[in-house]
Amino acid sequence: MAEGPDPGFGGVFAGRRVLVTGHTGFKGGWLCLWLQQLGARVTGLALAPEPGPSFFAACGLEQALDSRIADIRDPGALAAALAGADAEVLFHLAAQPLVRRSYQAPAATFETNAGGTAHVLDAALRMPSLQAAVVVSSDKCYENREWDWGYRESDPLGGHDPYSASKACTELVAGAYRNAFFAAPDGPQLATARAGNVFGGGDWGAERLVPDLARAAAADQPLQIRRPQAVRPWQHVLEPLSGYLALAARLLGPGGAEFAGAWNFGPPLAGTVTVRELTALLSAAWGPGAPQVDFSPAEDGPHEAGLLRLDSTRARLRLGWQPQLALPEAAAMTAQWYRAFQDGGTGMAALSRAQISRYGSLMAAGADSPEGAAADRTETWRQPAAQ
Repeated sequence: MAEGPDPGFGGVFAGRRVLVTGHTGFKGGWLCLWLQQLGARVTGLALAPEPGPSFFAACGLEQALDSRIADIRDPGALAAALAGADAEVLFHLAAQPLVRRSYQAPAATFETNAGGTAHVLDAALRMPSLQAAVVVSSDKCYENREWDWGYRESDPLGGHDPYSASKACTELVAGAYRNAFFAAPDGPQLATARAGNVFGGGDWGAERLVPDLARAAAADQPLQIRRPQAVRPWQHVLEPLSGYLALAARLLGPGGAEFAGAWNFGPPLAGTVTVRELTALLSAAWGPGAPQVDFSPAEDGPHEAGLLRLDSTRARLRLGWQPQLALPEAAAMTAQWYRAFQDGGTGMAALSRAQISRYGSLMAAGADSPEGAAADRTETWRQPAAQ
């Protein structure tokens, strides 16, 4: 695979052996595609994709990379699946990612997100060439007091629901491994990454806002929106992935030990809006055939946070990372992807690569105020992908 745009990463991924866990999932699939454009040799490890549409299937990733299937809760199966793999870089994204599912399967959620992380790191420690590991958790790892300002990396971990608590446990597991096994300044380095609420083309997760809207549009059925006033730090999937890549690049470079630890990758304040506001942006970007929504009161369900903000100052100052997309632009990209899938689903890998390349161009341009430029750029996501 030829190298694509590599702004900010210094070419460090070209030719490197990279292991991505969770590659059959939404974020993992996008990360694999981007790494391939950067010239990396990618191996994926995950459960088989769930039945139905997926980014993994739409983009033909099973044929495009070294795809290995195993449950990270089973250390024996994990070791067997990774036989012969000697990664230089690990991105650990495999997880049970759904808050509401964690109420239905709490023990399995902890087994995957906490125990599974330990099993993956055990396997990574057996790889002689390992130099850097990025463990992805969630903004929900914080003890959420629903206050107005964003959580920083030094704030207490916690979790009201099993999912959130399991992500706090993921952070604790990763921190213990970092202290015990990744502490040598000249050895492999480990960091954790906490992103906001991520959306984009190819997400088909159950009971998630954007996939539910896409399903409603395809079925021409109205969608009842639960908790329309809930506030979340929304961001397009390429935003935190650019942070993960920037972080791994720093871990691989001179003085990488200085970048071991926890990092937030969230949107600017303008990206922290209500469910209702993001729904309106997506509907406007969709155009004809936009999903119809119903904001009438829903039945009470399990507890979900009403307000969550994330402070990414540390990543901006120390990694030089910054978001590139305002929400209308991110909504336009997302609608473009789902409309193309709905119109036949051909060329989805080419469309996804084109969006990655366009995002890389924005990174290279180093826009100081993505919000200010968004109105001029939104229309570019409405054009057909380069084939």
